[in-house]
Amino acid sequence: MTKKMIYRNLFIYPCLCLLPLFFHPSLSCDSVHQACRKLADRDPDLKYHFCVASLESDPRSRTATLEELGAISVMVTISNATNLKSYIFELLEDKRFDPYSKGCLRDCLELYSDAIDTLRNALDDFKNKHYIDAKQGFTSAMDASGTCEEGFMEKEGEASPLTKEDERFFQLCAMDLAFATILDKK
Repeated sequence: MTKKMIYRNLFIYPCLCLLPLFFHPSLSCDSVHQACRKLADRDPDLKYHFCVASLESDPRSRTATLEELGAISVMVTISNATNLKSYIFELLEDKRFDPYSKGCLRDCLELYSDAIDTLRNALDDFKNKHYIDAKQGFTSAMDASGTCEEGFMEKEGEASPLTKEDERFFQLCAMDLAFATILDKK
């Protein structure tokens, strides 16, 4: 064997070994987009671009399988609810809010605290492939956003300072639920 052939083989062999990695389905750059398209097609209320942005906020999503994307989605939802609790604490300190609004905010704080616990349990169910139990947890947690909004609507003219945040949380829970539904049927 000539030196030229040896050098060529030293270059070609590693390239051939790495080639399968580029075709591995869990390593596809499009896995987030494909998953979000599948979720949005099944649920018309789920926003495709929101799904993509939410999943891509976690760098692990670039190389994740469908199951891993589902778990990432739940972790993003838990993080969102935790941040939302902190935001509600800040709002409770704001002097602009009257006693009625502060009462609603305290109710929302409790709802999101409960939702975080429920989501953690649902994540365990999801990881253990107990998708029916996980779906029940996601549905229960999702109710926090609607119940929070309803509290403000009970008083005429009262506007919720959490409408945008409640909608985001609802969308995240909808993603979690859609992942569990798809994987349950697999």
